[in-house]
Amino acid sequence: MNAADPVRFGALKQRALLVGLAALALSLVGWFLDPQQFYQSWLVGFLYWIAFPLGAFGFVCLHNMTGGAWGFVIRRILESAAGTTPLMALLFLPVVLGLHDLYEWADEAHVAADALLQHKAPFLNVPFFLTRAAIYFAIWILFTQLIVRWSGQQDEGNEPRPNLTRRIQLLSGAGLPIYAMTVSFATIDWGMTLEPHWFSTIYGMLFVVGQGLTTLAFSIILLSKLSEREPLAGVVKTGHFHDLGNLSLAFVMLWAYMSFSQYLIIWSGNLPEEISWYLNRSAGGWEFFAPVLIAFHFALSFLLLLARRRKQAPSALMRIAVWILVLRFVDIFWLIAPAFSPGEFQLHWMDITAPLAIGGLWLAFFFHRLGSWPLLPANDPRIDEALKAHEVHA
Repeated sequence: MNAADPVRFGALKQRALLVGLAALALSLVGWFLDPQQFYQSWLVGFLYWIAFPLGAFGFVCLHNMTGGAWGFVIRRILESAAGTTPLMALLFLPVVLGLHDLYEWADEAHVAADALLQHKAPFLNVPFFLTRAAIYFAIWILFTQLIVRWSGQQDEGNEPRPNLTRRIQLLSGAGLPIYAMTVSFATIDWGMTLEPHWFSTIYGMLFVVGQGLTTLAFSIILLSKLSEREPLAGVVKTGHFHDLGNLSLAFVMLWAYMSFSQYLIIWSGNLPEEISWYLNRSAGGWEFFAPVLIAFHFALSFLLLLARRRKQAPSALMRIAVWILVLRFVDIFWLIAPAFSPGEFQLHWMDITAPLAIGGLWLAFFFHRLGSWPLLPANDPRIDEALKAHEVHA
């Protein structure tokens, strides 16, 4: 196979699509039976899966600015994931339809009886909420589509195109801080305002870091499989997995640091309006989630990623990455679901089918995009030097 030939993922795309459509059909049945639960489960699944394209957008921008061999071997994975943002905009529609079932500030009668919600009404109101969401998606789609299009244009011809590379770098330089800001504001809108009496200045960055960790884990899983096939079989080395393992370790530590910082600040302040969020997650079965996340999302992942031999073994690192993706869902569920049943743990069957529906549809679209172009970027003037330097260093 020529390095410029795309790899086809027809079987994976079909399986993902079948799972997604089957889960969507079950979820729609659940919508007829219990619309409110459907919207709640859909929001959890949406906030989990949107981490894949948005986290990829952040890492694409980061790599375009810094270079490095670790990014070239996963760049097509990242660009294909980032290019699925329009699909996520479409999958956001159930959240729009369920605003009054999800957010108490969207209920005018509730706002009229709550002085604090009246004070926040200039920001927390349906028209402005929808306007902000439209702006977020417009920015994400604009940046990702331009970066992906220009990256594809680099593959045309047989000569490097430094001017096009420079254009991508400049766009990525603007895209990285815009990504961090828009994701922070979006997750505050979609997640934190579920409990509008509570606030945290670090809440948005928790999702930014979580998205980065999700993207790294997903990229490791795919790379471990694709590294056995051409054109990556002769390019991907153990050093690339080692670099991705180190990045994952850094993001695990950063996630733990931010999570603990939020808790420590709120605990030390001991103010009624701040501690309510933790109180809702400290009884009725929710109290077990925090120790599980501390022990497994942080401590176990941290210890596993410390070992050099595991980071250099694709199969071992892939298993750790799968573990991290599972725990990322547990974390998102713990962040969002208690807002709907504070102090009483509930797991509905749509909490499984709705994320599966979104995930199946997203993966089908992702594999369609990934199979439409070569797995290695061509004509980037930095790639040969980066890969050779990495091989010598390793």
